[in-house]
Amino acid sequence: MAWVGITAFALVGGLTEFIRRIAIRCALTDRPSARKSHKNPTPYLGGVTIVIGVLLPSALVVSGDGRLLTLIVASLAVALLGFADDLRPLTPSSRLIVEGLAAAAVVSMGGRIHLFGNPLDYLLPLLWIVVITNSFNLLDNMDGAAAGVASATGAVLAIPAFMVGQRGVCLLLLALACGCAGFLPHNWTPARIFMGDAGSLFIGFVIAASALLVCAGSRDETIVAAPLMVTFVATVDTCVVLVARHRANRPLMLGGTDHVSHRLRRLGLSTWQVAAVLSATAALTCLAAVPVICGWVPALIPLACTAGAGALFVWLLQKVPVYTPHDETLPDPTRVPL
Repeated sequence: MAWVGITAFALVGGLTEFIRRIAIRCALTDRPSARKSHKNPTPYLGGVTIVIGVLLPSALVVSGDGRLLTLIVASLAVALLGFADDLRPLTPSSRLIVEGLAAAAVVSMGGRIHLFGNPLDYLLPLLWIVVITNSFNLLDNMDGAAAGVASATGAVLAIPAFMVGQRGVCLLLLALACGCAGFLPHNWTPARIFMGDAGSLFIGFVIAASALLVCAGSRDETIVAAPLMVTFVATVDTCVVLVARHRANRPLMLGGTDHVSHRLRRLGLSTWQVAAVLSATAALTCLAAVPVICGWVPALIPLACTAGAGALFVWLLQKVPVYTPHDETLPDPTRVPL
């Protein structure tokens, strides 16, 4: 099992500089703007190395595991979608169609829930995977943030995956954690490369789908509480942005420096401190989810605490000023959305 993580770490760490040079040569760089926190043009194809580093060793251990094979193929499709979007921005509808089909494949292979006894047991997990996939895309807005959160989440979620018998999912999560750790030295502030949509959508999909597969056979409260706890940071970030933009009458799909990371920077934290805080928070909420997933504690109380804490953070972070009269209101002409 350890060799999967070591291979992922080595592949990502070794290939990232090579991909960075290709991105610079092809002028695939994210240019600074008023709605972005970086100051210099930065290449953004780092997600390609994450996908290669994670999926290649994982594919070698499929061994008839239908769920792992489905998850690998579906996540590859999402990664290719993100790569295409990195090269030329796609329409929201085309993105949602591909993400929905990939999510449907995972749900059909064991990702359904058992709450209602009707088609909602299939529809709700499908929608949840799509939402969390895009939530991680939104979370990739500051040096080291998304990679740090993904590394912490993958490492901790692999523990209950192994304990409930999901060995293939466990190996994929271990590869994801180590692959993102291998990417972090290149993405840590000041970042030399960004992961782009190919990386952030891939990471979000793998985490969302894996959490669902690990928890799918659990009791009613657990199937709601555990995935929420595992994706706490990304979920809160998305809620903070949507609430803030709705209150400010700003377009929901317009990029901006109004995410949790930007608000923490406004409170005085440095860029690396923000990434560390978000990663530590993800690790803690995932650790808290382990006994819930394994059935050691009733899920209702953790669910209430997680939902309450999330709502409190969303409310408190709204008080951090992020909008100014000088903010641009036109769509960002540069390529990285949100």
